[in-house]
Amino acid sequence: MNKLYKSLGALFATALILTIGISCSENRAAEAKKGTEETPGTSNIDVDVSEVIAEIQPTMYGIFFEDINFAIDGGLYAELVKNRSFEFDKPLRGWTVLKDQGLGVRTLPMNTGNPRNPRYLRIQIDETGSGAGLKNEGFRGMGIKENIPHDFSIQVRGVEGNVSAIRIELTDSQDNVIAEGRVNGITNDWQTLETSFTPSKTESNATMNIWFEGEGVVDIDMVSLFPTDTWKGRKKGLRADLVQLLADMEPGFLRFPGGCIVEGFDLSQRYQWKNTVGDIDERVVTINRWNFEFDHRPAPDYYQSFGVGFYEYFLLAEDLKAEPMPIINCGMACQFNTGELVPLDELQPYIQDALDLIEFANGSVDTKWGKLRADMGHPEPFNMKMIGVGNEQWGPQYIERYVPMVQAIKQKYPEMQIIAATGSDGSIFPNGEEEIDYLWEQWRKLQPEIVDEHFYRNPDWFRESADWYDDYDRNGPKLFVGEYASQSVGVASPENKNNWETAMSEAAFITGLERNAEVVTMTSYAPLFAHAEGWQWTPDLIWFNNLEAYATPNYHVQKLFSTNRGTHLINIKEDGKDLSGQNGLYATASKDEESGDLIIKFVNTTGQDKQLNFTVNGVDALPDTGKLLVLKGDLSSENSFDGANVKPEERSVKVGGTTFSIPSASYSMSVLRVQMSDLGS
Repeated sequence: MNKLYKSLGALFATALILTIGISCSENRAAEAKKGTEETPGTSNIDVDVSEVIAEIQPTMYGIFFEDINFAIDGGLYAELVKNRSFEFDKPLRGWTVLKDQGLGVRTLPMNTGNPRNPRYLRIQIDETGSGAGLKNEGFRGMGIKENIPHDFSIQVRGVEGNVSAIRIELTDSQDNVIAEGRVNGITNDWQTLETSFTPSKTESNATMNIWFEGEGVVDIDMVSLFPTDTWKGRKKGLRADLVQLLADMEPGFLRFPGGCIVEGFDLSQRYQWKNTVGDIDERVVTINRWNFEFDHRPAPDYYQSFGVGFYEYFLLAEDLKAEPMPIINCGMACQFNTGELVPLDELQPYIQDALDLIEFANGSVDTKWGKLRADMGHPEPFNMKMIGVGNEQWGPQYIERYVPMVQAIKQKYPEMQIIAATGSDGSIFPNGEEEIDYLWEQWRKLQPEIVDEHFYRNPDWFRESADWYDDYDRNGPKLFVGEYASQSVGVASPENKNNWETAMSEAAFITGLERNAEVVTMTSYAPLFAHAEGWQWTPDLIWFNNLEAYATPNYHVQKLFSTNRGTHLINIKEDGKDLSGQNGLYATASKDEESGDLIIKFVNTTGQDKQLNFTVNGVDALPDTGKLLVLKGDLSSENSFDGANVKPEERSVKVGGTTFSIPSASYSMSVLRVQMSDLGS
């Protein structure tokens, strides 16, 4: 039986988000410190290596990816030009016409007749003077790196006159030229002209000028600029520093492309994977559903170029050695917005999209969609094993669409694992408790392999809910905690902080997820990325600007759990009870049959240092030393571009025999690893 959700506060003033009113961090910290006077400073803990409770799945810790907060265009996707094909609502959004006073220069958006790339720009230059051209502002500027070659390309054709070349300049924030290039050979036929140049200076707020040499009429499209230091050196690829942060987490899965972005504000704006594959200039630019969602952070320039589409998502999952987990639209727009439904007798195209996606991921090169994958550079299948049907849907309308979609998938691909939803966090959507209870009644009948639950709550809730899954049915569907994050102020409040209190509280909660590995098989924090000057939602796992990125305390918690997962959950108790918050202490233990390590993770949420006395059963003796990783800080501590106030510290600790003591600092998370010759059976 699903637990009843607790009411957490007042509604947030937006159609999508409802705010949870909570006390401030300082008050919570004061209460925590006040309680330490009665908190024992010593705990006696028993670990039994021989008592395996459950396997911990390789997918236990993964990544939720949604294009929110300029996570892709302006973020992971290394393209530096905004609105490169003039497809935004305003064709010149992001561009400025450059010309001398009084010169006759006009820009005319033209229609190609191609529904996949409908616009190009016609430049009419009546008199050149000292220069006529266009400036592109990039995504809150362009991040340009000294001594790194940058590749420029443009689709261009001459229409009349003698425009014969285009000169390219990169300028710094003071309009000083820091790189120059030139393309020649404009003809009356469309062609792609390319050049490369190396900036003389690093600049986070650069702009790009393109100057036309000559007079007449010229057409341009797909104006592009990429650095060459991309992930794995792939041309027109991904930002290497951001992908590396993901790779360092060693994720077990990659969920994409969201999130509410799957649903769209209405069905016309839903994510359609077929529009995101094939040639880059044939991918259908679409407004991002976060473009207009938040009054506190409007983003009228937020569109999706789909330079990162489903092929790139699958490729990224492969690079990360993570299971790909696509989520598909089930004929329902976001129920926080329009809630638009496709009629049931018109659902077939949505079903076919799901079947074709599986063929694209796994089909042979002799199939239509498998051939497209091969033509894009990957003849081998991606070996997709699971697919999500709907994101945060609820109500009988969801079940009516879910059932025929799943029946069709299972009929053709019976081995495919289905992920079903339970709506959003029950505390933040209308009639949440009743809606979730209704869906669980359905899932107990329909038996999807996995059910996805979401939690956006205050730090207290995360600390108090480490036992959330203790009573879930072990014979029902497995659980995917697909979105969760501690909110320091309220759900999606612009004042939320990625501070140590939120991260520590999540760590306490995660021990409960891992301790219930028999039923919880996948978990992921959300959202993943945020541009420091382009975000809409907080908190977020990784923050970046045009040149740099930093990991939050929450990131370090996720990474410590993921990289110290273990393969088998084992018994750990204090006075015969699970460590799920008694006296502010949380813990879980596992063994790793691949490395031969015993792994103990423990979180001290009190303001008092503790001494943990361990007795380990099921082994003859322990080695003399182990490795201890510790995350700690003041509850209000945050990381930033200037440095990390909260990051793991590693040291050796004395172990030996079968009994030992380990210190647990106040407000800390620790991971103990002990290499062992015999981990028991």
